[in-house]
Amino acid sequence: MIADLKPYPALKPSGVPWLGEVPEHWERNWIRNLCELRVSNVDKHVKPGQQPVRLCNYVDVYANDEIDETVAFGVASATEAERRRFQLRRGDVLITKDSESWTDIAVPALVRIEERDIVCGYHLAILRPRLATTGAFLRYVILARPISAQFHVRANGVTRYGLSQGQIRAVQLVVPPLDEQEGIVRFLDWVDRRIGRAVGLKEREIALLEEQKQAIITEAVTRGLDKSVALKPSDVPWLGEVPEHWQLFPNRAIVKRRKVFVGARHSEYTLLSLTKRGLVVRDLTDLKGKFSADLGTSQEVREGDIVFCLFDVPETPRTVALAAQDGMITGAYTVFEFLGVPSRRYFELFYRAIDDRKLLSPIYSGLRNTIQVGRFMTAKTPQPPLEEQEAIVRFLDVETARIDRAGDRLRREIDLLGEYWTRLISDVVTGKLDVREAAKGLPEQPEDLEDSEADAGGQEPLEQAEAA
Repeated sequence: MIADLKPYPALKPSGVPWLGEVPEHWERNWIRNLCELRVSNVDKHVKPGQQPVRLCNYVDVYANDEIDETVAFGVASATEAERRRFQLRRGDVLITKDSESWTDIAVPALVRIEERDIVCGYHLAILRPRLATTGAFLRYVILARPISAQFHVRANGVTRYGLSQGQIRAVQLVVPPLDEQEGIVRFLDWVDRRIGRAVGLKEREIALLEEQKQAIITEAVTRGLDKSVALKPSDVPWLGEVPEHWQLFPNRAIVKRRKVFVGARHSEYTLLSLTKRGLVVRDLTDLKGKFSADLGTSQEVREGDIVFCLFDVPETPRTVALAAQDGMITGAYTVFEFLGVPSRRYFELFYRAIDDRKLLSPIYSGLRNTIQVGRFMTAKTPQPPLEEQEAIVRFLDVETARIDRAGDRLRREIDLLGEYWTRLISDVVTGKLDVREAAKGLPEQPEDLEDSEADAGGQEPLEQAEAA
């Protein structure tokens, strides 16, 4: 169906260079003529003497295509005049009006709910369509690159960007008749459901690959590569049995803590950060994320050291990594240097596997779920013979690289689907592709994708993305 789409048979100049030609029966117009604009001033505070309301805030719009009953609205208050003026109506389109990045300006969400106490919050604008257009169509229009770019270039600011009401009203778009708008929305909704399902399936595949990788790592670093070797109790409750010829040493026999603050010499060091990709150079150009403003409190890290985050917190993407270069890292982390010549990679892989399975829980303590350094140093780590450690590392390097390649391929396919979807929206809502006949063949109500032919093998969006 998608592959058969053609341009409209009759076109005319739009009068706007970046839009080019548009269908002959479409009309160029401005948001000021198509929508009533309301910019909210209701903030998150609860003020005495005002009415309690549920607040639809910036994050609700930024994170959702639609505002409906599934959104967990915040608690705030408003005057009766504010409640009436900024109450959400079904069919409204909310857009982000202010942001730290100009590319996050004019992110739209369609309102699907209407209740007396739900109001639009600060940093958002309400676009309430008039008779010439619908909210569902308008949301897709704002997502189109030629339209969203108008919002982006109009946003003023240096560290924070914002749109004035005049700038919003001056945005231009082209509009088909109402019945054609409804067909376009039905067609794009249909494609969106299929792309969403394809992406979901690929994300589940990626999750399964990650589970497989972690299982392979855990098995190798705790049981070795030879499945016929007899096992013995490790006497470590969270570890269980290990091969009988392996030894167990307290960590104080393997590593010692390095705690050297860089102080006034911080400008001589490269700032490092612990991420999912390991210990990487920290990008200081955007200053995003959490780190101490006083870089002098950072700790020295030398190539070959191992860095731990000894806090069990969900937002920490990884808790251990080897340093591939000299640098410094914030005092939130604990730095160790190795004693002797064990396989450093084996030690790293062991603790990555243990942490991924949350097996260290018994030695966390306190309200912050922290492993005290002294307790970590007394914890025991298995130590296979050095040649076996190196064989385990070589095996895991090969196996994990194979799984990572499969995951990267799936992620690239997801990216291609996203690029395809973005291009399709732009082509359809600016009149570059005619979807009228395609829309006529679609059901009025969304079909169950579990039972659809697309689920059984139709992959048109994916095929289009791979061909892009």
